[in-house]
Amino acid sequence: MLAAVLSLTLLGLALGYLLGVAARHFRVDTDPRVAEVEALMPGSQCGQCGLPGCGPAAEAIVNGEAPLTVCPPGGKALVEALAQTLGVTVDTSGMVDTGAMIARVDESLCIGCTKCLRSCPTDAIVGGPKQIHTVMERACTACGVCVDLCPTYSINMVPESPSLGTWRWHKPKLAAA
Repeated sequence: MLAAVLSLTLLGLALGYLLGVAARHFRVDTDPRVAEVEALMPGSQCGQCGLPGCGPAAEAIVNGEAPLTVCPPGGKALVEALAQTLGVTVDTSGMVDTGAMIARVDESLCIGCTKCLRSCPTDAIVGGPKQIHTVMERACTACGVCVDLCPTYSINMVPESPSLGTWRWHKPKLAAA
């Protein structure tokens, strides 16, 4: 019995040591800016940027393969935060900033088909089959996937009511001299 315990202990220590050596030898170095950029992204994995999710989008932005404006749900605020993080300048004058948007369900038109419920990447829509659905505002990232899939057109994107987290001071316009 003691020999079995001793041999398994030695085997475990030897294999653990080999795994540690392999982890150091085969380590893949990644750019630490990718994690910073990914933390700034909405995290909804909606795919509106044409990439499979926020992780690959962050990697493409850091590598220069995608512009800073690649994420539609992030809007102008995300572009400015990405530019500050990466230390680059970006012209956002051509961007149309609709402000913070949120999906709303018109309860008089909702038939409870659950197409929006299944398509929401952040599970922000609550409801069940043949029941009226509603959107949890804190979880909605305004990706718009549910709007396109609704057969009764009962979901619309509306401006989010201003709060301390979403309110922005507008820049004053220069007076013509």
